[in-house]
Amino acid sequence: MEGGSSNSVSIEQVEPTEQFLDDNDLEPVEQFLDDDDLDILIAWLCIVMVDMSMHTEEPKLSGPKWIREIVYGHSDRIYEAFRMERHVFLNLCDLMRTRGWLKDNQYIRIDEQVGIFLSLVSHNNSNRDLCERFQRSGKTISKYFNIVLKAILKLSKEIIRPPSFDVVPQEILMDPSHKHYFKDCVGAMGGTHINVNVPESQQIRFRNRKGITTQNVLCVCSFDMKFTFVYAGWEGSANDCRVLSAALETPRLQFSRPPIGKYYVVDSGYTALPGFLTPFKDERYHLNDYKENGRQPRTAKELFNHKHSSLRNVIERLFGALKNRFTILRHMPQFPIRKQVLIVIACCALHNYIRDQDRMDKNFSLYEDPEYPFEPRDVEVVDDTLQEQTIGMNMLRKNIANKMARDYNMPEIS
Repeated sequence: MEGGSSNSVSIEQVEPTEQFLDDNDLEPVEQFLDDDDLDILIAWLCIVMVDMSMHTEEPKLSGPKWIREIVYGHSDRIYEAFRMERHVFLNLCDLMRTRGWLKDNQYIRIDEQVGIFLSLVSHNNSNRDLCERFQRSGKTISKYFNIVLKAILKLSKEIIRPPSFDVVPQEILMDPSHKHYFKDCVGAMGGTHINVNVPESQQIRFRNRKGITTQNVLCVCSFDMKFTFVYAGWEGSANDCRVLSAALETPRLQFSRPPIGKYYVVDSGYTALPGFLTPFKDERYHLNDYKENGRQPRTAKELFNHKHSSLRNVIERLFGALKNRFTILRHMPQFPIRKQVLIVIACCALHNYIRDQDRMDKNFSLYEDPEYPFEPRDVEVVDDTLQEQTIGMNMLRKNIANKMARDYNMPEIS
């Protein structure tokens, strides 16, 4: 090519070739690599393949499709996702629809709305996690969480009911160690501390005796492990007596105080007011005090405390079942304090609903044993022996203890 560079190439000079490599032209790779080099190459290819598989995401299911897969898939999956069995979930959705508390719309059905709520309270998923799971915006997740929360609170007004004071609880009648002594007992009362997330300026008053920010929640329960009264929202620094006094003095709370002759069993953090039977102070009380040392009660007071603790243990088991099911109660998100209080009540309502719907629930089965050992609560013991208003209940406690002493051939309390 005249005047041109010796290494320049024009398109016209490149002729298409019809030549292809056949199998005879290919030489095995082993010919160029020794055994060590070949091992290194194979290992490298394995690493590349594993890395590719880890970074290859399957398409995310939409919220409705994921709900259908969970509901109609293996029963273990729905229980893991929502902490309830399939029939309980479906019945809850039907109840919400029938009562008009929730409604299907063109964007999201009731089952997905309830699924969003249960995913958060059961696993404390972040808003971002729920957006990813349901393929919804953060605004949509928050909106329907609040809508379902209001619906569950409506359910709570119907399902958290006071006990019947006219009948002896079946659980007491069926237990020989209790029916002869506690036939006038209508429930157990106690407090529990639920994690709370508050601004730094409010943390001091919400710190409990362990230094953790909590709300002190007062509850009463029946002996079939259902809530009959829930009073949430008190700061963790408040003692149990103060919370009970507020409940008794606030008419709108409608606290069901036992009538004359009936009572709740309570721990030593409360005063022995009429209707509240406390244990003997400064005596062995908790079941662990006896189980760990294989020690049997030796006095009438110890015998009373042991049976009292065994009966009142139901509320500790109830608190255990509640917190084990709803992770949000152990790690509350940064919601307004009012919303955190309402979430506690909603979880208690769901607890009762599940108890009614499924007596064989897996979570409840973990806490069915009346002798289930719990760590003693750190309570501020109340000395009420000299208070005039406690004379009646203190005398009742002594009479019950002496009846036990006679039955077990122990010296009576003078």
